[in-house]
Formats: sequence, structure tokens, C-alpha cells
Amino acid sequence: MTTAGSDARQELEDNPPAGFEPSRTRGPFSSHNGPFYHKTSDDGFWHGLRLRRRHCNSRGIVHGGMLMTFADGVLATAVFRAVKRPSVTVKINAEFLASAKEGGWLQGTAHVTQVDGDVVFVRGHIESEGRQVVAATGVFKLLGG
Repeated sequence: MTTAGSDARQELEDNPPAGFEPSRTRGPFSSHNGPFYHKTSDDGFWHGLRLRRRHCNSRGIVHGGMLMTFADGVLATAVFRAVKRPSVTVKINAEFLASAKEGGWLQGTAHVTQVDGDVVFVRGHIESEGRQVVAATGVFKLLGG
């Protein structure tokens, strides 16, 4: 269990860029892999994460599975912001364009490209330290009605 004091210490250690706030509405899997941050503006949103040793593979670079987890959250957020309904991932395609390293700041954003009934198409990108790390596209199925 976290306390307000430990939350504040974590944020200080993570040193998120200006405008990023802790994300507190994540599910257990995402919370375990974080802590994640977010910022929003009139023209979009960003998710962010300070990369730690636990996010890395045996080569000391951020694990591809961690990058995919992060991309999935970014793409799903774009879907929810656009249609105001929860969704589940049907498909994600990703190109790994560069590596990310421990200690770096990872951030990403996405936008919906098409809505076709209860299927939503989305495109996003993830960057770290000024370099694009992942380009991703996804297909999501809307839940509920």
C-alpha cells in the first residue's frame, strides 16, 4: 500500500517533465509496470514513464514487451478520448525504430484514424530522449453500447 509521502517521493525520483502528473486510474497490470504519468492539452495527450532497470532486458535496453505494453495503453487512451467508450485491443502492429535506455524518459501519444461501427483504428508514436522509439498502429473493439 502506498501513502501520500511515498507517492511524492516516487514522483520526485521519476522527475517527470513539466505538465506530467501521476496516473492513478490504471489497472493492476499497468500499475505494476509503472508508475505512469500523463499530461493533456487542448490538442491531445501524452503518457510518460521514467525507465527503470526492471523495464530492461539482459542487454540493458528497454524490453520490447514493455514498449508494447506502453504502446497499448497509449493507443487505448486515444480510442477512449475519441469515442468516450472503453475498448479491448484486437491487433497492434509496431515498428521498433530505436532503443530506449534505463533512466530515460519515455513518452507517447496517439490519434484515432477511423471509426467503423464498433471497431476503431488508431496510430501512435513513442519517443525517448528526443528519438522516436516505436511507431504503432492498432485496431480496437468498443465495449458496451
